[in-house]
Amino acid sequence: MAVESLCIILVVLFVMLAIGVPITYSIGIASLVAIVRVLPLDVAVLTAAQRTFVGMSKFTLTAIPFFVLAGNIMNQGGIAKSIVDFVMALLGRLPGALLVTNVGANALFGAISGSASAAAAAVGSMVRKGEEEQGYDKAVCAATNGASTPSGLLIPPSNVLITYSLASGGTSVAALFMAGYVPGIIWALCCIIVSIFLARRLGYVNKAKGKYDWKNLGVTFLHALPALSLIIVVIGGIIGGVFTATEGAAVAVLYSLAIAIFNKKITLKSFWAIVIESAKMSGMVVFLTGVSNVLGWVMAFTQIPQTVANAVLGTTGSMVLILLIMNLILLVSGTFMDVPPAVLIFTPLFLPILTTLGIHPVHFGLILVYNLCIGNVTPPVGNTLFVAIKIGDTTLQKVMPYMLWYYAAILVGLLLVTYIPFLSLGLPSALGLI
Repeated sequence: MAVESLCIILVVLFVMLAIGVPITYSIGIASLVAIVRVLPLDVAVLTAAQRTFVGMSKFTLTAIPFFVLAGNIMNQGGIAKSIVDFVMALLGRLPGALLVTNVGANALFGAISGSASAAAAAVGSMVRKGEEEQGYDKAVCAATNGASTPSGLLIPPSNVLITYSLASGGTSVAALFMAGYVPGIIWALCCIIVSIFLARRLGYVNKAKGKYDWKNLGVTFLHALPALSLIIVVIGGIIGGVFTATEGAAVAVLYSLAIAIFNKKITLKSFWAIVIESAKMSGMVVFLTGVSNVLGWVMAFTQIPQTVANAVLGTTGSMVLILLIMNLILLVSGTFMDVPPAVLIFTPLFLPILTTLGIHPVHFGLILVYNLCIGNVTPPVGNTLFVAIKIGDTTLQKVMPYMLWYYAAILVGLLLVTYIPFLSLGLPSALGLI
């Protein structure tokens, strides 16, 4: 029954996606088609409705709409330029200064805004003029911009990690947030290394001369400090037990709104538009989470995770090979699925296998999210990559040769995060969170 149910889910899901059915409805239809084989239709539909409601009623889930709203306010609040200026002052003397600045700013702004695409659009637009003035190739700039933005999805606050917490049955959000720092920094460092390599190869000489400008660094840091402090306030409050993840998200909204008002970048009319857009985005995420809870119930009822675990463990007992197989499956799947639905689908499938092998749920969460984030910059879906290409005014054909260098470096980072648990677990363990 388990094998047949899994095949039905996968086939129906892929067919629905292929014909353009939204991912939420695709998951719901696939789940119902699989379960009506073993339950009467009326029972299956009623239970699915109940499971959807239960999935949308989890308290932790309420953090996501607040973080979405805070991110959208930040996107309109004029903080991108202050972050770009600060990172340029900090890293601007490295070869390929603007490329390196793009990477660093994406990591910071992506973490604050919670959106890779928003970071690609905002930061990419900020550095584009300077890159054009200094004769940078549009394709390498777009590749750098696109490849580096997902690092911000790993660095907290991260909606994707909250989604994983829900899908995994309540893994500590605080532990996941602290675990995300090192993998996120590894992603950014991989991109910085490639940026420097490409800059040297293409002959982009750093024009900054003389002593390090500490005064400019201090001034730009002060300008960026209100935005950067958001991470400290929210994450510090959650880790310190001052407030929950949901309360921290609400604080983020108030904090980001205060910054936007102070910068005079927001009006009552624009704020209302931001609220409407955030409500639409949040509604999709919450509904997706509820429907994915139905998928998790169907998998559990038909014993799909246990069957898959037994099959994998029966084939090989090597943890190295099992992790490698899992990564390959996730890499392929990530090329045509967005990160949140993929997290909700694959968490109940792979987590039982890895917990059997002694992999900590927090470690698995970072492997999963890091892996699926690669799909954000990989065709044919690759939403963030296409945003970067549009902002960079270039084409996919011109960008891909440079993206191959970034893919190689990011995959090295994936292997490090996968096979060195300390990179994910060290920080939350030191803080007593796991």
